[in-house]
Amino acid sequence: MGKKKIILPDTVTFQERNKANHNDELLLVNKRLAQPIEDRKKRAAELIIANTELAFQNKEKENRAAELVIANAELAYQNQEKENRAAELVIANTELTFQNKEKENRAAELVIANAELAYQNQEKENRAAELAIANKELTFQNKEKEKRAAELVIANKELAYQNKEKENRAAELLIANAELTYQNNEKEKRAAELILANNELEAFTYISSHHLQEPLRKIQVFSNRITTDEHQNLTEKGKYYFERIEVAAFHMQALINDLLNYSRTNVTEKKFENINLNDIINKVLDDLKEEIIAKKAVIELSGSCTAFIIPSQFHQLICNLVSNSLKFSTKEKTPHIIIESIYTKPKKKNSTSADYCHIKISDNGIGFEPEFESRVFEMFQQLNNKTDYKGTGIGLAIAKKIVENHNGIITATGKLGHGAKFDIYIPVL
Repeated sequence: MGKKKIILPDTVTFQERNKANHNDELLLVNKRLAQPIEDRKKRAAELIIANTELAFQNKEKENRAAELVIANAELAYQNQEKENRAAELVIANTELTFQNKEKENRAAELVIANAELAYQNQEKENRAAELAIANKELTFQNKEKEKRAAELVIANKELAYQNKEKENRAAELLIANAELTYQNNEKEKRAAELILANNELEAFTYISSHHLQEPLRKIQVFSNRITTDEHQNLTEKGKYYFERIEVAAFHMQALINDLLNYSRTNVTEKKFENINLNDIINKVLDDLKEEIIAKKAVIELSGSCTAFIIPSQFHQLICNLVSNSLKFSTKEKTPHIIIESIYTKPKKKNSTSADYCHIKISDNGIGFEPEFESRVFEMFQQLNNKTDYKGTGIGLAIAKKIVENHNGIITATGKLGHGAKFDIYIPVL
């Protein structure tokens, strides 16, 4: 700004001139001072704008800003105050800088907190998803539990019913046991009585058979002497009668021998031996060799078994059955006897589960009607004509008795005109 020189008239006194100069200088100074004040006002306005933009500055900063505006306005005449205000402004700026730094730190912490919050939110979402799955699973499990509970209720009812039934069965079983005990006692009494009766019968049979031997021998001897020494003196009718006497005596002798054999199956000492059954069978076939040759019979032997048996009784068993097959053969067909022995289990329902030796003896003889299958083992049971097929009807009864002595089972099957088959089951041990 250019300096303007004021020219005073000559009439003005020195004092007035000095005063005028002083006023000019004062004006100049005021002008000079006014410019910085204007600039300071602009700075203060800018500072107010800056302070306004910082929304989170406290009331104290606003007071300082207001004081700064006032200080700038009074700056013309309060330099000292201006300096104080300037110092206060420096302090306020320092505080503002510190607060800005704190804000930056808070902002950084807020970023970290936001990241942590985002992570936690993600975790919460994951937990929520897992919870939703768990809830579905729990709902399913609850439904299953309800079903199980319903089933349990039904099962409990069924169990209660079954328990009631068991109690009823138990009561019935007690009654049945009492009845069974009574029946067992009765059976034991009957068994004891039967054993006693059998013993008496066996003794009677054995003694009677021996006592019958003597008169029978005398009948045979005297009839033989008559037919030998007095044969020429006999009429044809007398000869016929003596022949009938000899036949009856022979039949009586066979009957007595069979009764003795039947008795011996009970009184003979039961000495068991572990023997291959084929050895016994081969010995029987050797003993019956002449009859087999005479009948031109075909014997087919297969298989092999070893069992604990009474050799003498088992020999008689096989002998009786093979003799029966030879005796009851037909003239139209060559006798064909099949003897097979294998290890097996019996087919009868009430048999044990132990291993058995199964002996099958089958033939192609005259056979018998199926209705007689259970009667063929009875004493004195003869299913055929006595004239054509001689016998006492005791042979199969002896066979059954021998099998029973071995704790075995014997069955017979047949068809008239198509032969017969005997199945024997003997325990291996």
